[in-house]
Amino acid sequence: MSTRSPGSDSPPTEERKARHEPSPPHPHHRHEPLPWQTPKSLEEDPDAPARIQSILQSNTYLQGDEDVAFLNRYDTRGVRLQIDYLKPELLLRERGISHTIVVFGSTRIPEPQAARHKVESLRQALSATPDDVNLHRHLAVAERILAKSRYYDVARDFARMVSESDHCKGAQHAVVMTGGGPGIMEAANRGAFDADAQTIGLNITLPHEQYPNPYITPDLCFRFHYFAVRKLHFLLRARALVAFPGGYGTFDELFETLTLVQTRKIKPLPIVLVGREFWERAVDIDFLIEEGVIDPEDGDLFWYAETAEDIWSGIQRWYEACGDPLFTPGSTQ
Repeated sequence: MSTRSPGSDSPPTEERKARHEPSPPHPHHRHEPLPWQTPKSLEEDPDAPARIQSILQSNTYLQGDEDVAFLNRYDTRGVRLQIDYLKPELLLRERGISHTIVVFGSTRIPEPQAARHKVESLRQALSATPDDVNLHRHLAVAERILAKSRYYDVARDFARMVSESDHCKGAQHAVVMTGGGPGIMEAANRGAFDADAQTIGLNITLPHEQYPNPYITPDLCFRFHYFAVRKLHFLLRARALVAFPGGYGTFDELFETLTLVQTRKIKPLPIVLVGREFWERAVDIDFLIEEGVIDPEDGDLFWYAETAEDIWSGIQRWYEACGDPLFTPGSTQ
């Protein structure tokens, strides 16, 4: 005889013990809601719904990883540094990228067609107001930029050459990397894009709005909060650094790399300065040696090149001379 009590939907104790294994419960849904799944009703307390809404809208109720204001506090900087480093590191590993060729250069050096258009526009404007001193100055600068715009083509050709090289074919770890911006960086990403190869851009968050250039592989464009972490990722997988004419940003990355190699904080790597005329006037290395602030051997940490062929063949000869393969699958510095 059943011992089920009137109105009970549960099997009696004896039946519960004797029945077969139950079906696994649904991973998300229940037949009966838990008490906290239903807020306190208006009937029980007319002020309860408003109070609950106030609680839900408070920043303290946000999970820590969803609270942007909390994550941006001074005290959470260590966490932000970790995340800034870890996101690109994990994604680059997942893509099998172990080696990169890093290209720096001015964001202000566009492709020759755009540089010529700027000069022509300024000349037309100046013909209408020939006494405008500012226009004369802007035209002089634009003409010098036009003269340097040939480096856009050199950077583009070099990156295409690297991406099509036998060293890189089928090797997903040999990738052209830039700062992701316009100018020379765009040219290098574009050269890899021309070769239908993946290419990396490391952008940085700045106070003013900026855009990555359109030739970066979409899921290989990373945006950093910290310059220091971005610098780390520039060199972590670098097998060569190629610096075209540029300004403060280019000098920053170049001299930091030279210092790290000088002090052997990182393993020496090829450092190529493209455009001897520009670099010898911008930085007088011989003067630094003569003044005794660097040693003669520090002047041999880099060399000059002019063409894409010069750059790429020089890098290959450098590795042949030191008996080290240019690319070794699966390794990082």
